[in-house]
Amino acid sequence: MTDNRETELLASVPDGLFIGGEWRAAEGGKTLRVYDPATGDVVKVIADASPEDGKAALDAAVDAFPAWAATPARERAEILRRAFDLLQERKEDFALLMTVEMGKPLAEARGEVGYGGEFLRWFSEETARVQGRYGANPEGTGRMIVSQHPVGPCFLITPWNFPLAMATRKIAPALAAGCTVVIKPAELTPLTTLAFAKLLEDAGLPKGVVNVFTTSTSGRVSEPIIRDPRLRKLSFTGSTSVGQRLLEQSAQGVLRTSMELGGNAPFVVFEDADLDKAVDGAMLAKFRNIGQACTAANRFIVQRSVADEFARRVTERVQGMKIGRGTEEGVAIGPLINQDAVDKAASLVADAVQRGAQVRTGGSEVEGTGTFYEPTVVTDVKPGSEILREEIFGPVLAIIPFDTEDDAVRIANDTEYGLVSYVFTESLSRGQRMIEKLETGMMGLNVGVVSNAAAPFGGWKMSGLGREGGAEGIHEYLQTKYTLTANPYA
Repeated sequence: MTDNRETELLASVPDGLFIGGEWRAAEGGKTLRVYDPATGDVVKVIADASPEDGKAALDAAVDAFPAWAATPARERAEILRRAFDLLQERKEDFALLMTVEMGKPLAEARGEVGYGGEFLRWFSEETARVQGRYGANPEGTGRMIVSQHPVGPCFLITPWNFPLAMATRKIAPALAAGCTVVIKPAELTPLTTLAFAKLLEDAGLPKGVVNVFTTSTSGRVSEPIIRDPRLRKLSFTGSTSVGQRLLEQSAQGVLRTSMELGGNAPFVVFEDADLDKAVDGAMLAKFRNIGQACTAANRFIVQRSVADEFARRVTERVQGMKIGRGTEEGVAIGPLINQDAVDKAASLVADAVQRGAQVRTGGSEVEGTGTFYEPTVVTDVKPGSEILREEIFGPVLAIIPFDTEDDAVRIANDTEYGLVSYVFTESLSRGQRMIEKLETGMMGLNVGVVSNAAAPFGGWKMSGLGREGGAEGIHEYLQTKYTLTANPYA
């Protein structure tokens, strides 16, 4: 059951589609239900978009694009800044909303509001810094002008695990660059994006610049949008398998694409590491968002001489983590997003144990209401275990011992993914070697969290294409034009 504050907050969230600056019902009046994973209760019924609704959203973005692209950069920047300020005013509402629909502890939800808001602030500052260049060509026969232009209408598809931050990380650079947007939030956690669209409306965003649809038939509604020749950019965060399908669909229109896909992050602890720092980093890298993050450490690769002590310390910390609904005081582990996630965690642990691993703590589904799984530590994980190959996306910390630095590098790179890695060592030269040897797009050296709005987020190999955040982020929504003019002195 929800309390009065939750009831009022949920009632304030729009339940329709946001198309062309108007809130409207879905074609045919179809609806879908949104659940609280901690209780299983339906918390809101919202519009369930059809392909016709998706086309209407793209129509609105296409119609709004010329005027928005021509809007002075400073005006676009001020709208993004107003959105940032409004988000700070409403941070408690957004934090509670995410906890209700996704399950993360309220303290972590507040952290996501801060992180998500930084993309609005950062790209409000980047808006006026889009630059080109001018100069003579080497032959002296003309002058070269290189200019940057918005790529056009964009389709943004966000995941369920960070409902606010994934929306702001895509919307903010698109708007800063002068692009218009259609965004589809995940069916499991759509309410935060709907509330954010209302915030953008309150910040003065012109009609049609951002359009939102929610749907239970994502592929059916999304594919016609992707194949529409008027769309010029697709940005997706989610699984690698879905990303591959979207890339195939995008090939027809030769779309610009940004893909932030799966991960299998190694967390390497060398024998010279400060174990206090390593354990602190492990708790952040593994259990942030209940382990449901693409950046979550998946494989803890620990030098054999310190593996037992590292395992003892993390086990002690994990045993002290409180499980419960994220709104409860002191809760560190909320529910997983659904029963499928619980079943996957249980299956991976069972496979590891069958192959000879040891469960130090946890290892079971929590009985009762909600989709909870105990925070778990598994040691002596053997090669070939599924838990070393698959992204866990749950609160399971799996430890693999190693002997030499070369062994650590080999194990860490033995994956098709390459999003992020974590390394703990007090040796500067070893840290530098790891920067060069580990095949990941990001790395945390003696830190357990790397995400920052001012930094380029993205991976190598099958973890994706492109970058979000940083100075690089806005360029994902810009295209380059080169113009040659005649020599003005000829």
